[in-house]
Amino acid sequence: MTDVAPSEFRQPSRYVRLDTILRLRWLAVLGQLAAVFIVSQGLNFSFAVVPCLVIIGLSAMINLAVQSIFNPMQRLDPFWAAALLALNLVELAGLLFLTGGLQNPFSFLFLAPVLISATALPARLTMALGFVAVACASNLVFYHYPLPWDSDDPLVLPPIYLFGVWLSITLAIGVTSLYAFQVTEESRQLSDALAATELVLAREQHLTQLDGLAAAAAHELGTPLSTIFLISRELEKAVPEGPLSADLRTLREQATRCRDILAKIAQLSSSGAPFDHMKLSLLIEEVVAPHRDFGVDIKVRIAVAPTSEPVGARNPAILYGIGNILENAVDFARDAVEVNAWWNSETVEIVISDDGPGIAPDMLRRIGEPYVSRRPSAEDGVRRGLGLGVFIARTLLERTGAKVSFSNRTFPDHGAVVQIVWPRNRFETTEPAEPADEPTG
Repeated sequence: MTDVAPSEFRQPSRYVRLDTILRLRWLAVLGQLAAVFIVSQGLNFSFAVVPCLVIIGLSAMINLAVQSIFNPMQRLDPFWAAALLALNLVELAGLLFLTGGLQNPFSFLFLAPVLISATALPARLTMALGFVAVACASNLVFYHYPLPWDSDDPLVLPPIYLFGVWLSITLAIGVTSLYAFQVTEESRQLSDALAATELVLAREQHLTQLDGLAAAAAHELGTPLSTIFLISRELEKAVPEGPLSADLRTLREQATRCRDILAKIAQLSSSGAPFDHMKLSLLIEEVVAPHRDFGVDIKVRIAVAPTSEPVGARNPAILYGIGNILENAVDFARDAVEVNAWWNSETVEIVISDDGPGIAPDMLRRIGEPYVSRRPSAEDGVRRGLGLGVFIARTLLERTGAKVSFSNRTFPDHGAVVQIVWPRNRFETTEPAEPADEPTG
């Protein structure tokens, strides 16, 4: 089976474009200016306007400096992206310090930089930003200027309410960031797994094309080799015995050997299989053949049905998908693996089962998800778990119209059972997958 290393489709680090963070910072600057203008001019509330404008002006100057010195399209190292987000938190804390601390309803904006980090940066940097946000919020409980309000009827909030605001901000930072990180991580893993699927499919397609190329080369080379063989034989008859005749005889023997080799290759493509279409029994035999020499007895049973045997395209997705599932069965089996196939006028079904330990109940519910794996441990020696390979196999088979289900044998029997079912019309009309562009990272 084709193996894919994670480094071939997955980046080890996460990078954010500088332009993305700069856009967010400019949006914050405009929003802060609008808030200051509305509160001071529209509501006529008295507060430290000039210091607020100084902080906003410094933020804008930093944006201009960074935008002019660095290319906005470059991707930042996660540490520097987190540093810019931490600067956002400090700037927000400074503005809130001048405008009422946690009494200011805009104090919940502490969530924004941490949520951005949770969706784009590593967990350790997100945790660090969370601590910075909580530290800023904690200080603002005790140290802040009065909240801008009507001087004739000032708003006085009780300490217990401020404690509730602080607690809600702290919990919101923790819970929402964790949720955002989990959702983003699952999405990223799914994207990486689909990239691996496309890479595997492209490689299997290339291997299939090599088979056809070999058959075509055998056909094309047959004519010139026949010519070489005939000319060498005639020359051998015309030349008297001697060193030259011995060389001609060697040339004729080697030409004959080449013809025999090409004849064996050409025989593979007789009747169009396996390079075009193939019967279900031939497909199963091609998948099973590479796994027969691993000390596990593989029993293949093809049921006799009243309808004709289904014939489908030699699809690399089907070959890889069934082959990967069979490989897992051989890996986990103790003595034997069974491959059963039958069909009728409506469906085509293949069932692969083994006599191994079976699939753990907690794993059974999650099979098909990427990166779900529990490999053999040195402590208990139990071979458990299925990982990215099953996700790739299932995805490729479902693309061809198959429904793949996993279960365990009924007690007292033991072992895993994988059932693959196609609508017969989909199996017989499925064409080989088009070559996919290999992911670039």
